Amino acid sequence: MRIAIDCRMIGSGGIGSFISELIPYFLEENECLLIGSHGQCAPFLRLANVEFCFCDIKPFSLKETFFFPQDVLEAIHHYDVYFTPYCNIPSGINLPIFSVIHDVVFLDVKGLTSMLGKIGRKMFYKRAINYSNTIFTVSEFSKERIIHHLKCKKPLKIVYNSAPSYLKEPFEKKAEKKDQILFVGNIKKHKGLKILLDAFENARKTDENFKSKLVIVGNAENFRTGDEETVERIKRIDSSADSQNISQNGSESLVVFTGKISNDELKYLYAESKFLVQPSLYEGFGLPPLEALTVGTRAIISDIPVFKEIYEGLPVTFFKSESAGDLAEKMLAFKDEPFTEKEKELISSKYSYKKSAEIILKEFAQNRP
Repeated sequence: MRIAIDCRMIGSGGIGSFISELIPYFLEENECLLIGSHGQCAPFLRLANVEFCFCDIKPFSLKETFFFPQDVLEAIHHYDVYFTPYCNIPSGINLPIFSVIHDVVFLDVKGLTSMLGKIGRKMFYKRAINYSNTIFTVSEFSKERIIHHLKCKKPLKIVYNSAPSYLKEPFEKKAEKKDQILFVGNIKKHKGLKILLDAFENARKTDENFKSKLVIVGNAENFRTGDEETVERIKRIDSSADSQNISQNGSESLVVFTGKISNDELKYLYAESKFLVQPSLYEGFGLPPLEALTVGTRAIISDIPVFKEIYEGLPVTFFKSESAGDLAEKMLAFKDEPFTEKEKELISSKYSYKKSAEIILKEFAQNRP
């Protein structure tokens, strides 16, 4: 089978990781056209069965939607199917199309975008459904929300995320546990960072022996300019973190911001932390807990429906969603016990990009001309 793959979001967070992890499995028995920049496609260009097509048109741009380049379309039309890892679909493609709607958070959570932004996103979601033979999504929860908001009548298949391959590779040096708690995410309301900050402050006041630092994988600058309420919480927790000088990589601060870091640095942060906290109010899947588990670190996570779906049976501790008090109790009661052999097996076997690729390839085969 010949598959045209949109690679233009490689390097753009989770969606870029999603397609990068799937491509090697697509290439095992198929020929693939990789569409994007040379830098985005470079890791795969020396593999067998690969053809490259340069395209720097931005996803969701007017040019993509209405005036996609003819030379790129011509290359695409030498293939059997077209796959995009998100819900952006270029104009002029006359092949079976397959796209991914990871979540509909902007339709479910108020205040993340303006009314105009919400209308625009809903338009792109519906356009993807109209143009696609099959829609993929990353959880049963997301599937239900897509049907609820978008009245999707097309086949809607679940392809779970998995931990990226670099987390499964051996460590170059031993990772020693430190007295630190890790949060990986952004400051959007649905990520629940304010709940974690309140719980962290509560735990410090409740138990004088609680000396852990809180390490936030993100940029402190975003907090100074983007969320004054969060800044005030940090100032209460750490008197050295005034509004002009929130610590970043500071050795004395109780709340440390990493700034932008490499995959290798993130891998060691996961491994060196006592535990990860994921206090999300909403997720389509929620990958950081699985990433932490993959390198041997337990997680304390909110009991939202999607986390119950994804993480039930894995070595995580659930706390009552939106309850800083319950989270503080779980943090204080945490015991860093080694994973059992059964837990290790579950972590490594429950989710894999190989399984997801097999589901996607089956849909391709059933729908190609």
